[in-house]
Amino acid sequence: MPPIHAFPTFRDAWILHRDDDLVAIDKPSGISSQAAEPEIADDVVTRLRDHLGLSYLGVHQRLDRDTSGVMVFALRREANGVLASAFESRTVDKHYVACVSGSPRARFTLRDRIAPGHDGSMTVVSNGGALAVTHGEVLQRRGPRALVSLRLETGRTHQARIQLSHAGFPIAGDALYGGVPAPRLLLHASSLSLPHPNGPIRFEAKLPLEFHAWLESGDLGVAIFDHLPLLASALERAVQRRWGLGRSPEGERRTTAFRLVNEAGDGLFGLAVDFYDGFLVAQLHGDQTSGTWGDPARRDRVFDALDALGFDGVYVKYRPKQANTLVDPKQAEIAPTAPVRGVAAPSELVVVEEGIPFGVRLADGLSTGLFLDQRSARRRVRAMAEGKAVLNLFAYTCGFTVAAALGGASRTVSVDVSAAALERGQANLARVGRLDNAHVMVADDVFRWLGQAHRKGLLFDVVVLDPPSYSTTKARRFVASSDYSELAAAALAVVGPGGKLLCSTNHRGVTPMSFRRALFDAGRRAGRTLVQVKDLPSQSDFPGEQHLKSALVTVGDR
Repeated sequence: MPPIHAFPTFRDAWILHRDDDLVAIDKPSGISSQAAEPEIADDVVTRLRDHLGLSYLGVHQRLDRDTSGVMVFALRREANGVLASAFESRTVDKHYVACVSGSPRARFTLRDRIAPGHDGSMTVVSNGGALAVTHGEVLQRRGPRALVSLRLETGRTHQARIQLSHAGFPIAGDALYGGVPAPRLLLHASSLSLPHPNGPIRFEAKLPLEFHAWLESGDLGVAIFDHLPLLASALERAVQRRWGLGRSPEGERRTTAFRLVNEAGDGLFGLAVDFYDGFLVAQLHGDQTSGTWGDPARRDRVFDALDALGFDGVYVKYRPKQANTLVDPKQAEIAPTAPVRGVAAPSELVVVEEGIPFGVRLADGLSTGLFLDQRSARRRVRAMAEGKAVLNLFAYTCGFTVAAALGGASRTVSVDVSAAALERGQANLARVGRLDNAHVMVADDVFRWLGQAHRKGLLFDVVVLDPPSYSTTKARRFVASSDYSELAAAALAVVGPGGKLLCSTNHRGVTPMSFRRALFDAGRRAGRTLVQVKDLPSQSDFPGEQHLKSALVTVGDR
């Protein structure tokens, strides 16, 4: 079970004030004001209510997930009307602080009409929309960077973010509205004043340390690993972003394996951290002799900061920049067998992904036995597998096969060159009670097997194609950037009419556009009509640059 203290419901330090009528908090960056999924109540309202042991909180404001700062809630229904009236009559005085790039005037007022755009964003419009008014003042300047104070006269969605961007000085860290890189979205609700039965009251939240650090130095990049308070802050922010996974409920949504830190997407370049039921696996992109991770003191700071989060043990994997140069992924210097901090995990640790148990081995080379970035894809296969014949290529330990079997697949075939990996796949099937003759394992080169299957006229309703970026067998060498189209064409040859091909690659040199081109080229090679090629989004625990490119292809008649 995940250690509860590592994913706390709420921290007393976040509470600024509490009396009989209201409570004021300093919401950390990374916590949503409203749960994205009803099944996972990870929003600040639910967490605060549970922490205080209350059944009621009056809510009158929202902050974006990555905006920090003051929020106020009514504790009693009797006090809620006064608070509601204050917000509706605009007698609540809200001040923000932001770090921006560009050259805003010393004092400025922004008046725009804004309306919903696409993908959850807002846009400035000439006609219609809602009036947004923001007053600003520059507090400090450092070259092309500025710290500004903002007073929001109105309270529109993403108001400060879209208005500042439209004016030519976007907020740092705001990828949605063109902000320059920063450790986080540098927007903070610094103070809030409102009427109170005992007289006017004002709440203030201290400016997070990332603001001054960015103002002085700009994007810190890997230098963040040399500043322990900033590193600890980034890790804490990642923990809050994954709180819904870390405290996922029992049953079908129960998940004890996910990505905790995803490199630049969480402001930590070159560092990915995966969570496995109480243990962490840190993936350092680069070697131990040069570059980011050449300094042993820097590595130790990272290990110490991860250990301080309160998990049971920390393992490390060193991932070279050029994965194709890796000779032996089980080398001790690349993937040490012992944890670098804490205690060792069992030789085989059973984790749960959306209610499904899988065996993983944290000390067994670079790969643990479960690719965490494919959780949503396995869910998709499970949902469409009922009564279908499913082919899992490069099956590894058969995660997709297990999902298909639980989804009611009539039969599955799992192909992988590694007999040892398939044995682990059989163990995974046994854990869910699906180890029977309907699920066949084939230890063979995928290209060779596909050729034989095509000649025999074998067809499948669903084919999963998730090859490694690089692989070498006795039969041939495969590089995803140059050979994916050929491989996908061979897979399309065994997809039945109206069938589905779920395909992906995490090769960093393959762009989403080149991936789509490879799929359409594969259709031409195979003489198959691609009725639809639907790009699949990345998971919430893999923010930032989308290394995993995935698509669901619907195949027409021959």
